[in-house]
Amino acid sequence: MLPNTLIFLDLETTGMSAAQERITEIGLVEVAGGEFVGSWSQLVNPERNIPPFIQSLTGITDDMVEDAPTFEQLSPALFERLQGKLLIAHNARFDYGFLKHEFGRLDLTYLPRVLCTAKLSRKLFPEHRSHSLDSLIDRYRLKCSARHRALGDAEVLWDFMRKIYELRDAALIDAAVQAQLGAADAPAGLSTEAPSAA
Repeated sequence: MLPNTLIFLDLETTGMSAAQERITEIGLVEVAGGEFVGSWSQLVNPERNIPPFIQSLTGITDDMVEDAPTFEQLSPALFERLQGKLLIAHNARFDYGFLKHEFGRLDLTYLPRVLCTAKLSRKLFPEHRSHSLDSLIDRYRLKCSARHRALGDAEVLWDFMRKIYELRDAALIDAAVQAQLGAADAPAGLSTEAPSAA
């Protein structure tokens, strides 16, 4: 069972360590009651150089983020937008870790419920060896407007969530979701209906 309000989120960063690296791009898709609400993306000035490998992977260069707002400048509106909504990300520990550290630097405590689509894929489709985002895109022919860009990858997660409702029974999906979230944390009035198309 999915809560009423969802945020599918992806981040691009200067590296892998949330404690040492910084965010360069935020992309999210907001869903309420199974319906697409809207999407948002923003380049972020990480206040440090982006390593050449990361620039080549994401296409995000130092020049592109030079005049972008810092996370501190974006944080009030972003914090408010995320509050009370289930955070859904692929390898969610990574994205959540970065958000938690960035908000923590500003003395904001961000403690959402988090659903990892990589874990969900492994639980629902154990017959497959790989559950990377590239594997999901190829396996289910998901649309991706821009791979390794935050909004493009976030949109893939929303597409994947709708796809699994075509491939697996809703009760099985609900059980897998609750196994991650913890049944005791489930709010009242959850819908068991499959998300609809955007």
